[in-house]
Amino acid sequence: MERTGNLETARQVERLVARAGDLKSELVAFAQGPRFVRRLEAWLDAAADEQGFLDEATAIAVIDHFALQHRLSDGSTVVERFVAQHQPVLAEDERSMLLGWQDVVEGVFEVQRREGSAVLLHNLLDDLVYTVYSNMGRRALRNLRKGMFVVARVVPVLPDADAWLVSGSLSVYPSFDGPELAQEAVETLTANPQLLRRNPEMMQRSWEMQAEARADFVELFGCDLLVLEPHEAQSRLREYHRHRLEKAVAVLPAADGARAMTAGPSLDDLSALPEDLLTAETVALVCDETEGLAYYADFGRLDALFADPALARQSGYLAQLREYLNDDSISPMVIRRLAQRHPEGADTVFRRLLRKPSFTWDEHGEELLRRRKKSHYRSEPLPSVTLVGARLAELLRAGR
Repeated sequence: MERTGNLETARQVERLVARAGDLKSELVAFAQGPRFVRRLEAWLDAAADEQGFLDEATAIAVIDHFALQHRLSDGSTVVERFVAQHQPVLAEDERSMLLGWQDVVEGVFEVQRREGSAVLLHNLLDDLVYTVYSNMGRRALRNLRKGMFVVARVVPVLPDADAWLVSGSLSVYPSFDGPELAQEAVETLTANPQLLRRNPEMMQRSWEMQAEARADFVELFGCDLLVLEPHEAQSRLREYHRHRLEKAVAVLPAADGARAMTAGPSLDDLSALPEDLLTAETVALVCDETEGLAYYADFGRLDALFADPALARQSGYLAQLREYLNDDSISPMVIRRLAQRHPEGADTVFRRLLRKPSFTWDEHGEELLRRRKKSHYRSEPLPSVTLVGARLAELLRAGR
């Protein structure tokens, strides 16, 4: 029965791959139609301004992202509208495939081998292997060879089948470009840790590594939050990272330990605060359970305000809190920390800031944060520690 089911799935994938080319052409034409043309042209103009010109590959990528992932004013996507309005009505599996295209995987892939009309691609970002087809037929992938690299976007053919389609264009690189592409992959992954979501094992290990890093911080300093002058904050950061490196080296063989001390960022790089924090009165080093290690300027002023709400009468204190509330780059966690450190002062401070005599932190605090910092509530939290797969690590070492 399982073999019959697999055969049926393979036939369905083959049929949908063949159908995908026509559907994608219709979708692109729909996205370029009069309803969306002004918004799409604005996207293309922005891409041209960013790089000084607009090449074909960039234009294809912009159109693809606009059609599949951009949220319109009502929260829907172009592809959702396309499916809803298509005449004649699409078959159920075609509808499912098109809507599944919103689940885009962007990656730096290494070619493993060909498999029939598909090619097996190992994504260096999430360390998973994808069976990838082209809606232009097997000839579109025939020049890919084992060891080559591909930068591409792929989308699912069926939700529960290991079958993916190239979405947009492919950028192909020879095998000797691997180390350079690996460095770009790490930078992408560090900036976008959500790319690990498809690999739950790597995501879980990243959370475990973050917990270990926080435990080291608490072990060294006796707490997970320090409020210091900038130069002292840098000194403590250096002490913390040296502690982490020495602890890591202690569990390695001697030769590996020597390599670990010389590889990667230096202690000075790890301990350097962002320049805009160096002129602050104080800097908070927060090693949070969920958000990892982060730095916040002038936290000491707010800590003093919550400890003594009478300071609200003096110039600058409430303005500093208002800036924290309105700055989207500042996590809600920091404001929660202030309220948790000084629960007896939180209600008074926020009543004066908001001019709402009935405000209480316990009753209204989370609602306030959700309203002022919406972007922080749009997705599940991610670990600040980013794990890389064995192959990506190997390529990184080869580039040193």
